[in-house]
Amino acid sequence: MKTILLLGAGKSATALIDYLIDTARENKWKLIIADANKEQILAKTNNSPFAEAVSLDITNEQERSALIERAHLVISMMPPSLHFLVAKDCVEYRKHLLTASYLDNKIKSLEQEIKQKKLLFLCEMGLDPGIDHMSAMKIIEEIKAAGGKLRSFKSHCGGLVAPESDDNPWHYKISWNPRNVVLAGKAGAEYKLDDKVIHKGYEELFAECEEVNVDGLGKLAFYPNRDSLSYLPVYHLEDAGTFVRTTLRYADYCKGWKAIVNANLANETDVLKTKELSFKTWSSPIIPFVNDENRSLLEFLGLFDDAPVPSNAKHSADVLQYLLETKLMMQPADKDMIVMLHEIEYETADGKKKKIESSLVVKGEDSLRTAMAKTVGLPLGIAAKLILNEDLRMTGVHIPIQKEIYEPVLKELENFGVVFKETEK
Repeated sequence: MKTILLLGAGKSATALIDYLIDTARENKWKLIIADANKEQILAKTNNSPFAEAVSLDITNEQERSALIERAHLVISMMPPSLHFLVAKDCVEYRKHLLTASYLDNKIKSLEQEIKQKKLLFLCEMGLDPGIDHMSAMKIIEEIKAAGGKLRSFKSHCGGLVAPESDDNPWHYKISWNPRNVVLAGKAGAEYKLDDKVIHKGYEELFAECEEVNVDGLGKLAFYPNRDSLSYLPVYHLEDAGTFVRTTLRYADYCKGWKAIVNANLANETDVLKTKELSFKTWSSPIIPFVNDENRSLLEFLGLFDDAPVPSNAKHSADVLQYLLETKLMMQPADKDMIVMLHEIEYETADGKKKKIESSLVVKGEDSLRTAMAKTVGLPLGIAAKLILNEDLRMTGVHIPIQKEIYEPVLKELENFGVVFKETEK
């Protein structure tokens, strides 16, 4: 009996768990789900006979390796810093590994062993990164196959609140790991614009967010996301004059977050003395950056309240995370929304200039079965099924840019309402 091991049952795992249970039932496979919180697993599996729930401390080598040894394929939904622990065990016990996280140098260092053992480690198999790669490469390869030359590539993606659940001045609610929201943008950004390489630091990212129009939603703001340049050779677009990957938000979000960044309130290195510290005192460095545009945003978060900050906060980032979770958390009936937009400019074989816009809008059902969980989790589940059915026989370390990956995954995603709308200008 083929066995899938899912490590992690957090916010982004809900749709994946549903999919894997259905897949296990149909194929007579076994599913093991391990998480530090066993009750969280049971709540999401509804005590399904096709899913075994296991309480696991992922750092416990003996427990972790014993579970991995039982599996044919492992899906890690752990924080990125913990993937390498899992990866080493997967190599040792000859198990395929899937993650939704960015491929890092630690995983790459195992590539030779992975190839030798004929394993597949498929990373960046979620939403962003993941669906963005697959949907973009489909268009890029179609243009190239017709003799076209790409001149500009812009890819935007964001996890937002659906308009019907948008009831706060930030126009944002948290549908994924709140710590990632706190730390977003800290790495700065590198990208290519009009044949020039642009470097932006953390403090610059939210200063002047540009806007893009998304059909049916109007204008959304965006800021460049991490290192776009490293994907130029991956996408085979070294000749493109513009290449940038961005994160989508509403304009008001950027105005508020700009002040937070300027005041260094997302700091996670300096130790905070919380005794008799109020939110108002803690946030005092932001006062010089408060203006008519952001005042209501910052007040809504509770930055200027006289109440004491959480006593267990170690750093400023912990206090900020507490406020975000308190003020911007989704309520049970709330719906989130995923928005993705590719803007691709190219020249046809006969020299005509064209532009393709490919957009995706997915709404969640409620605060548990979110659009974020669907779009992060389903690609992983579909890929797992392809591998175990031997419909995907690749080996080595990969991200989903090859046709043999993206074609079947995108096709099945359409059955779940993950459908792109393309317009050509």
